[in-house]
Amino acid sequence: MSDNSRYRKIGLMVGLELHQQLNTSRKLFCHCPTVIRDDKPDGGFVRRLRPTQSEMGAVDPAALFEFQRKKRFYYEYYNDTTCLVEADEEPPHNLCEESIDVALTMATFLGSSPLDEIHAMRKIVIDGSNTTGFQRTAIIAMGGKVLVGTKEIGILAISLEEDAARKIADDDKENMKIYRLDRLGIPLIEVATAPDIRTPSEAQETALAIGLLLRSTGKVKRGLGTIRQDVNVSIKGGAIIEIKGFQQLDMLSTLVELEALRQERLLEIRDALHERNISPKQIRSEPVDVSAIFAKSASKMIKKALKAGHTFYGVRLPGFAGLLGREVQPERRLGTELSDYAKFWGDVGGIFHTDELPGYGISTQEVAQLKQAVDAGSQDAVAIVAAPVRKCVDALEAVVRRARAAIEGVPAETRTPLPNGTTKYARPRPGAERMYPETDVRPVKITQSRLKRTKKNMPETFDSKEKRFVKEYGLSKDLASQMVRSLNLPLFEQIMSEMKVPATLLAVTLENTVVSLHRDGVPIERLEDNHFRQLFKCVTKAEVSPDAIPAILTYLANNPTSGIQDTLDATNLGKIDTTEIENLVRKIVEDRIDFVRGQGERALGGLMGVAMKQLRGKADGKVIKELLAAEIQRVLASAEE
Repeated sequence: MSDNSRYRKIGLMVGLELHQQLNTSRKLFCHCPTVIRDDKPDGGFVRRLRPTQSEMGAVDPAALFEFQRKKRFYYEYYNDTTCLVEADEEPPHNLCEESIDVALTMATFLGSSPLDEIHAMRKIVIDGSNTTGFQRTAIIAMGGKVLVGTKEIGILAISLEEDAARKIADDDKENMKIYRLDRLGIPLIEVATAPDIRTPSEAQETALAIGLLLRSTGKVKRGLGTIRQDVNVSIKGGAIIEIKGFQQLDMLSTLVELEALRQERLLEIRDALHERNISPKQIRSEPVDVSAIFAKSASKMIKKALKAGHTFYGVRLPGFAGLLGREVQPERRLGTELSDYAKFWGDVGGIFHTDELPGYGISTQEVAQLKQAVDAGSQDAVAIVAAPVRKCVDALEAVVRRARAAIEGVPAETRTPLPNGTTKYARPRPGAERMYPETDVRPVKITQSRLKRTKKNMPETFDSKEKRFVKEYGLSKDLASQMVRSLNLPLFEQIMSEMKVPATLLAVTLENTVVSLHRDGVPIERLEDNHFRQLFKCVTKAEVSPDAIPAILTYLANNPTSGIQDTLDATNLGKIDTTEIENLVRKIVEDRIDFVRGQGERALGGLMGVAMKQLRGKADGKVIKELLAAEIQRVLASAEE
């Protein structure tokens, strides 16, 4: 069965929400610059956030979950690049007009319909990432599509929202999260697709296509953390799972593939529980103190927990024997899923269970006593946790809730991506109750004149640019594709507009030569745009041979304050005139005249290496070869006479 057939059979549906930071002059709701800083902050303050009821009188479950963890939040600020808006001590300013223009440009690219009037909304978020307890967001346009291969993927909406504060650290001792306010309020454009994606590879291709259009605006930030994706995945019989904040685009297909696998495996576990006639009502939250069983255990893990003053509690999971150890994703089992719930709801280090026992130094006899203590039968599993009593009870109640959900199949939830493409439980899925109007921000009317101006000033798309590079500059299709997706694209276009440089040589230098130097340990991060501009000015004037480019860049990287002329003087890599080249070639041949007469025209191959060793970087290889061939012919002709 092909991958496409398999995913059609299981009914895979994927929707993406791409969040891209905009490179605007100000933040979305204040006039602070959009800069991220690593120097020491000027100060900080502490807050505790609480959930509020929506206009319908309901409380969002995700917000309530965060509140119950009783966290405090410390916010670091800078006097000159953050302000009272980020601290929630001043009302938000008007929406950033520059950000709206970027969103309207994307709407035009995607054929979306802009709203007549933009209204900001509040989205409750009390994980501490925003001082206000909510994130401001505004829908700009709706509908549209993006072409992926020959398939149209629908667009649900294009929105603007403020980025969250940047998490710096966790202070577990004080039950406090530490955030920095520099990122808070940076404009994010969000493009949400319809759930039209049907395979993992299609998800990755869709993200790439939208990402390229975002970059085509010329107004997005680049680098790690500037683009994040929320991925919504479901299969037939499963549930909509939201995977938040995924950043590794090259692993997006793996993420979707492994989430689909997880849901398949959970449905298989559900079916196994049904075959055992297990119902949710049979799983009771009745934790039992089993500390006495482990009082004299030889297990180092047990001894460490007892020394810390922890109590051991266990709970019976009817019908789960052999199922907690079943793998649902690589290196993750159903027991891991239950453990995630215990960690987040009970604030414990995790659980262990009878599917993995005896083990950890726990004996067969102790396992038997444990099962007896909770009245577990042969088909039952037991989950155990070690912590203070209150945490034990909270953790095992969460385990019981997750076990009950396993009987239903796949619980709808928000998950966090892990480096290998698997995921872990993050929090419950948010409800509609988290959204309500923002009364402190004025609405913005989208006029017809503004839309006409947007269409008139549309930037060139990357697809169009790639075709132009092939036609106008003569780049190969592969090199043109590589160049338009490169961080060096602005530099490439700048140099091409300023001077008559061989486009292929410039592109190869920026994309291949620099990468090769990096692999060789050359500190290429010290190279600045001006180094390349000076170098290629010399190339256009025939003052530098293309063969000398790697050596010159190496010197400039190690000596970044040097000018191009100082570099040429220090490396002796400036081009020499034709007369000097002819003299050096003639001497090379004359010093090896017996070799030339013995080998005839075949001597060219042997002498080329000698000539290049002496002249590399001072003359073009093609010129050296032509002069060397002519000199060999002259010597052979004189010998015949």
